[in-house]
Amino acid sequence: MDEQRSGMPVSLSRLMTELVRLPGIGPRSAERIAFHLLRADQADAMALAEAIREVKQSLRHCSRCYNLTDEDPCPICRDPGRDASLIVVVEQPKEVILLEQTGLLKGHYHVLMGHIAPLEGIEPQDLTIDALVRRVKAGGVREVLLATNPTMEGDGTALYIQSILQPLGVSVSRLARGLAVGSQVEYASRAMLEAAITGRTAL
Repeated sequence: MDEQRSGMPVSLSRLMTELVRLPGIGPRSAERIAFHLLRADQADAMALAEAIREVKQSLRHCSRCYNLTDEDPCPICRDPGRDASLIVVVEQPKEVILLEQTGLLKGHYHVLMGHIAPLEGIEPQDLTIDALVRRVKAGGVREVLLATNPTMEGDGTALYIQSILQPLGVSVSRLARGLAVGSQVEYASRAMLEAAITGRTAL
């Protein structure tokens, strides 16, 4: 944005431009956030900048379950108190956080990093399905709980994984329909997640 035409310093204009790139942030919201940061103490503003830098530089995917972590393997995979015979399969790392908040699952996780969507060019080989199969083949897995989203893509992904895992002799289950069809795990309430987890059924 041109500084003279807008009457706005270039650095402030750049900050607003970057804020608008964030999901759910429009031009008005970007303006409010930018001026809030200007009014904030320098230490507070720099703490935000440092937190963003640290997240981008330190976070990575666990080499075992593909969840986001500061250290590899992640704390859940390293925890000897977890039930390693249960693997809960989710689409994205944020869903691990949501399921952990229920306190009802004490197994391990596996993050697919998406779902199968041929129209979007996302095929099974683009996900971490092969790594999941290797974990099951390594032994010690009693149940794989497919906690993909109850959408057409999520259901299709679950059915594909089920067809691959069932010949391996492992029990495959799916979250019960405490989650409404077409909804996202990300937006489910605790009560909905509890109903889905406790009411899960084998496929």
